[in-house]
Amino acid sequence: MRTKMSKVLFVVALCVCVAGLSSAIGVAGEPYPERPIYVVAPFPPGGVCDLHARSLAAGLEPVLKVSVLVINKKGAGGAVGMQYATTRKPDGYTIMVALSSEPYLHEVDKLFGRKPVYTPDDFIPIARLSSDPLVITVHSGSQWKTAQEFIADAKKRPGKIDVGSAGMYSVMHVAHELFIRRAGIQLNHIPYTGGGPTLRALLGRHIDCAAFGPSVVIKQLKAGTVRPLVVLGDKRLASMPDVPTAKELGYDAEFYIWASVFALKGTPDNIVKKLRDAVKKAVQTKEFTTAMKNLKTPIQYLDQPDFIKFLEVDGKRSRQLIRDIGRIE
Repeated sequence: MRTKMSKVLFVVALCVCVAGLSSAIGVAGEPYPERPIYVVAPFPPGGVCDLHARSLAAGLEPVLKVSVLVINKKGAGGAVGMQYATTRKPDGYTIMVALSSEPYLHEVDKLFGRKPVYTPDDFIPIARLSSDPLVITVHSGSQWKTAQEFIADAKKRPGKIDVGSAGMYSVMHVAHELFIRRAGIQLNHIPYTGGGPTLRALLGRHIDCAAFGPSVVIKQLKAGTVRPLVVLGDKRLASMPDVPTAKELGYDAEFYIWASVFALKGTPDNIVKKLRDAVKKAVQTKEFTTAMKNLKTPIQYLDQPDFIKFLEVDGKRSRQLIRDIGRIE
């Protein structure tokens, strides 16, 4: 009796093991991708992040042979969207395009004694797509023709000039905070949910100025609706050769807005590799290069190893800047 029972248990155990092994083989051997991939953009449509996410999606589709769809999740300077991304399954069917706030927003939570809604460790760096200095911009109908005129007026009327941003401690906010502190002026900050809404506010004359990425400014510059005053970079932009840098004006205020691709922590290594290879090919497609050309944004691609090194330096610098700015109620 015991012998028969032992044989039965052995057979059951063997079947379970075989079934489990077959299942594991099936998962491991499953072709990737087989269904649409979603790109989380932690900002609303119209800003730098959204424009890059849509350009990347257009480049990935012919490479991966599946639909690539953008999900916009706005709020808290990008933190809402990044937190949302962490709730998705790490199976390679969700990736994220984020801006240079990704390495530091969790530091803001620490300033206020809050538990961070995400940390950089929740994501796997894949590649950097571009990196551009921000540009302090006003409406073309404003009274300020130069940065010098703007700064002089701001010093006469502290807190009376309205500056918009994509939200508290967003890239746009941190950039203009750095500039006004170096220039010794005070502006009245009005946060929005992203670069798109901030641009609409500027065009509607609801705010006086904002720090935008060049890809947002250039279209409006061509349309004659905005006037860029100063570039927060180490050199003038080829697309705006007449706009001086902050350094030329005597202010140490460099701040860059970069757009990069991330996978979710826990994504299998083999899928991460496929994503890395796909992104590398996508940035060379006509779809992506044409989109970047139209945005007047040079592709400054960094593959995973170099991007990780870049993040170590840039993240350390930006987190220190957040600590220097401190709490802003």
